[in-house]
Amino acid sequence: MWVPNAELGRTPSLREPIARRREREGKSFDTTHALAQAIIKSWKKGSPVDCLVISHEFEPLGGIDYNEFPDCLGDFDDEVEAYLFFLKSSLEGERPGLSTLVLTPEQPSQEVVDTFRTPMRAHQDWTVVHIDARTFEAGGTLTANIRVGRDNGIGVFHLLDGNKKLPTEEAPDGVDPEKWNSQESDAYEKALGALTKVWGIFPGQTGRLTYDFDKGQRFKLCVTGDQWGGIGDINAFYAKISVEAETD
Repeated sequence: MWVPNAELGRTPSLREPIARRREREGKSFDTTHALAQAIIKSWKKGSPVDCLVISHEFEPLGGIDYNEFPDCLGDFDDEVEAYLFFLKSSLEGERPGLSTLVLTPEQPSQEVVDTFRTPMRAHQDWTVVHIDARTFEAGGTLTANIRVGRDNGIGVFHLLDGNKKLPTEEAPDGVDPEKWNSQESDAYEKALGALTKVWGIFPGQTGRLTYDFDKGQRFKLCVTGDQWGGIGDINAFYAKISVEAETD
């Protein structure tokens, strides 16, 4: 599927002409749709074309900047071989071309700064930080020291296994939709299947998340806002993520 940059508002000089065309034709393009948001979050600044692999759950699996292809993937005999490698590694969870915090015994700590939004509906508006700790073959303790910015949003942080899919479904049968969408249902927590979490870090405050694991693996730090603070609120967060290796 091709999605022109201009349709997503990426080309400033074309925003007004496209808006006039849509008004004239009575058509609109929903940039809030999950697929559009996955594309927007994955494109590279300055790239004329991005090649993206996106899952059925609208999670970006891989992304290549046309300007950097195929050099960004390594040494290959031809572009076909490089592209097949890109597709295969995307489907295997390697996230080629996308940001991932890679933690190693030589570099066991990294920092990330990003934003989160408080959703109107359950399991929407996640900010996901991908963490690769596979080099810690004997396991260890993962720690995220978190600070939330001073805007209105209250932070909620869940740590998931790297292979766990973020749920996107509506309220299950027998679950009150209001409680489901307000993040207050046990079913909401069960659908997430988080390894651990820290809930309700208020603006300007800090929190810590820790998890012991017994073999190297990938993780997802999934961040959203607590509806108690107001639907639609946006705030920033800083997290220092580190692993202390297991010792014999």
